[in-house]
Amino acid sequence: MNSLVAYETSDSETDNDKSEEGSFLQREDDFAHSKFQFQSVFPTTTGLESSQCDLELKVASTGSSNMEYKWHSIPNYAQRFLCVTPRPREMSLNDETYFQFSRSDNKTALDLMQKAGRTPAKNVPSAQKRLFQDSAASAQNIKPYIPKRLRQKEAVTSESKESKDNTEALNSEINCTAAEERQLSLLNKISDFIKPYLENQYKTSNIPKRLVFQMPRHKGPVTTIQWCPMQQHSHLLLSASMDKSVKIWDAIETSRCLKTFLCHSGAVRDAQWSLCGRQILSGGFDSMLHLTDIESGKQIISVHNECQITCLAFNPVNQNVVLSGGFSSTVKAWDTRSCKVVNEYSAGVQQTLDILFLPGGKEFLTSTDAVSRDSADRTIIAWDFQTSAKISNQIFHERYTIPCLAVHPKESVFVAQTNGNYMVLFSTERPYRMNKRKRFEGHKVEGYAVGCEFSPDGTLIATGSADGTVCFYNYLNSKLIHTLLAHKQACIDVSFHPVHPSIIATCDWSGEIKVWQ
Repeated sequence: MNSLVAYETSDSETDNDKSEEGSFLQREDDFAHSKFQFQSVFPTTTGLESSQCDLELKVASTGSSNMEYKWHSIPNYAQRFLCVTPRPREMSLNDETYFQFSRSDNKTALDLMQKAGRTPAKNVPSAQKRLFQDSAASAQNIKPYIPKRLRQKEAVTSESKESKDNTEALNSEINCTAAEERQLSLLNKISDFIKPYLENQYKTSNIPKRLVFQMPRHKGPVTTIQWCPMQQHSHLLLSASMDKSVKIWDAIETSRCLKTFLCHSGAVRDAQWSLCGRQILSGGFDSMLHLTDIESGKQIISVHNECQITCLAFNPVNQNVVLSGGFSSTVKAWDTRSCKVVNEYSAGVQQTLDILFLPGGKEFLTSTDAVSRDSADRTIIAWDFQTSAKISNQIFHERYTIPCLAVHPKESVFVAQTNGNYMVLFSTERPYRMNKRKRFEGHKVEGYAVGCEFSPDGTLIATGSADGTVCFYNYLNSKLIHTLLAHKQACIDVSFHPVHPSIIATCDWSGEIKVWQ
């Protein structure tokens, strides 16, 4: 306030005027951009007189009688700014700054502000809504100081909570496919029951005597069953049924169905494991040939065969080539990489019942239902795989069709199941002569596609029967050793376990699958 008071004893009033002038110039700038009003300097008065009286009272209260208020020492341009309109009482602190210049001096004030490089507060858009509550709001946003230990504790808590949320989200996703994940883990595991037999050499096969598992039924007749050829995964059992499904079972530990493939629209007549045990080849009465990956369940190939499929076979040397036969006179060789037919074997017959590759994979056999008046001409045909030429079609001369063929695991012979209720042996070497001294009789076929198989050590031959029994024959003397009452309806197929010496699986026409030991 020294700029508003002058002393008579001062040496130079000019210096005071200059200081006062600089002071008021500074106030001029502050006045135009101030957030607050000058109520503290000029409290509720209007006009020059009331301000002068207040200043004189303040001077008088100091006790200096020789001091006199020098109003005229204030420059004229500063006096014009001292005419301030008071703020109405109803205005709150949140309202915009209330400044009104006198009408006569408004132009002069604007000129002075423009000279100083300033603009009035009312003309500045950012200043039109400067609120006093901003400071209060900013004060509320100020966070209190938190010690480092508490911050670290909160960080650990938040991380644990976030990880818990992520775990719950992951668990929710896993629960959606929990069954599939369990199935995939079972497909890749090694059964604890099989492990001891993997390390030891296969011993002499034993005839099973008791029932271990009875699987849930298929809705239609089971046409074939087969253990996984990979020994470490030999707890898996494949089954194909006329209910349009192909299933994989854990037939050693749980008897639970691990996978079900419903890729066919008709009855599935045959299904085969690939050599690696990771794929399944299936075909049926919908004329479709599917190669399915058992882990992902996706079809690697899906091709139309142009006829109903009854039998399939993988090439033992090259698993990329498969053979398919059915209600046609032609057997086709497919390349699974290009999904194209690479060769055809035309026999001029009505139907192919079974396909069997001989050791080495260079030759294969087909059994048909072609029967002539005097003999079963072309019932068994031997083919050269590479050239598709017929090697022999005069192998079997009896008037019975052959629904199933099986090769011995150690000797150069194969067995043929006939509809004459007996099995007969043939040599796998040219000219494929039949062993007339050995014939396995005692079971019934009666028009069913009854399967047969050698035991892994080659000492036994097991076959199903139309009366529901399983018959075991001694390979050396062709005698019937044992008859197992397995099913109430016709037993369609039987399969020896590749590792365990006394486990077999059987299936019947009603859809039952049983495991025996």
